Amino acid sequence: MASSLTKDSASTPGSEKTFFGHPRGLATLFMTEMWERFSFYGMKALLPLYLVAPGGMDMDAASATAIFSIYMAMVYLLAMPGGWFADRLWGPRKTITIAALVIMAGHVTLALPGQGMFYLGLVLVAIGSGLLKANISTMVGHLYDGPDDPRRDGGFTLFYIGINMGAFVAPLAIGTVGEKVNWHLGFALAAFGMGLGLIQFLLGGRHLSERSSVVPKPVEKPELMGLLRKAMLWVIAAVVFYGVTIATDVYTLNWATVPIAIAGLVIPIWVLARIKRDKELDQVEQSKMTAYIWFFVAAAVFWMIYDQGASTVALFGKNSTDTSILGFDFPVSWYQSVNPVLIMALAPLVAFMWLALNRRGKEPSTVVKFASGLVLIGASFFVFLIPLTMAADGEKVGAYWMVAIYFIHTIGELCVSPVGLSVTTKMAPEKYASQMLGVWFLAVTAGDCTTSLLSTAGVDLNKTGVVGMEATLAVIAGLAVYMYRKKVKALMGDVN
Repeated sequence: MASSLTKDSASTPGSEKTFFGHPRGLATLFMTEMWERFSFYGMKALLPLYLVAPGGMDMDAASATAIFSIYMAMVYLLAMPGGWFADRLWGPRKTITIAALVIMAGHVTLALPGQGMFYLGLVLVAIGSGLLKANISTMVGHLYDGPDDPRRDGGFTLFYIGINMGAFVAPLAIGTVGEKVNWHLGFALAAFGMGLGLIQFLLGGRHLSERSSVVPKPVEKPELMGLLRKAMLWVIAAVVFYGVTIATDVYTLNWATVPIAIAGLVIPIWVLARIKRDKELDQVEQSKMTAYIWFFVAAAVFWMIYDQGASTVALFGKNSTDTSILGFDFPVSWYQSVNPVLIMALAPLVAFMWLALNRRGKEPSTVVKFASGLVLIGASFFVFLIPLTMAADGEKVGAYWMVAIYFIHTIGELCVSPVGLSVTTKMAPEKYASQMLGVWFLAVTAGDCTTSLLSTAGVDLNKTGVVGMEATLAVIAGLAVYMYRKKVKALMGDVN
């Protein structure tokens, strides 16, 4: 990849070199995240297909969607304690190193046969991804001169391109190996990708900001010991509870998925309420947190629908679409490369458009961008209704319907995800630093847990009535955010 590295007379945190006009450390984080996303999105493309495959877990679509959604929810739920470990124990840089090793161990475990190894691997990948996610985004923020640095939003957009480069290649490589050669070999290839990411991170570490090695608020030993005791009590309680359910032969998978899904809805509410009640935050920080709740709820609705692109929509693609173009039959997992390639094509154009509008004083506010993203994600499911109806009698529909759905997903994503990462770092109270990016990822947890609970309850997410209801909910939510945009902007203070 061409790196466009040049000398810059202006000093930037971490280095005097630039990466497309941004601090040189962005290149290190860009490449690290690219390889980590290669491993993660390869797993994401394979998992729903492996869960329903006769040679895999051989589950029905509802169970596969529930497990996939819980797995995704765990990844984002664990981003919150991942931020805590960076803030209180290790610092972002060390936390990411440990996270990469755990992710590699998880993918290696998935490469081993056996149901027990499968679930253990899922847990390890989720833990490692949770440790990494919030902290690498925080490190991107560390490269800039505070929230007012005009390069900040563009930097996060470039970082987002790195994510999607890995996400684009992953289904083509890992998906093909998993589907056409061996499922477990596909998981092993994901471990290899994470290994490359770790090497890149360690080699390029000298370009990163010194702030990324600092533990902002080191935990005191008495507090740490108290937390360890509480954690051990929870572990013992879980072992005893599930030991009894298994011994009495009443255990089913729902005993694991439902409590996690409920926790994924309760924990975000509890975390936001705890921050809002923190008396150490001044009036300005409290006001920004009130505004942030609007963004959080909007994001939860968005991700509830968006993440079904890899489960509900992907399984529809497997069962009801023609996976051949000009006589070439492609693996179903390749559909998951459509969104990232569109991101790479459109993200620079969108970033340029925001900058051009900003120069003219016409750039839409963050609130308007979020409202647009919600309306667009709703529109994507209105489009999904068309092939669903066409395939109702068993007819195969064209692959272009999948491309159309993912295209609208992509435009909506560009209005929500990079903007959401940036606004989170801008509005985060200093006390919470990395933890606030963990809070942002809890919105994904809430959305995915809702999907999991619906699937567990027997709701067929591939039915036209359910898809239409979700689409309507997203559009209504987007219009509501737009109607109250002036109120939210007032609460945001000096953040646009």
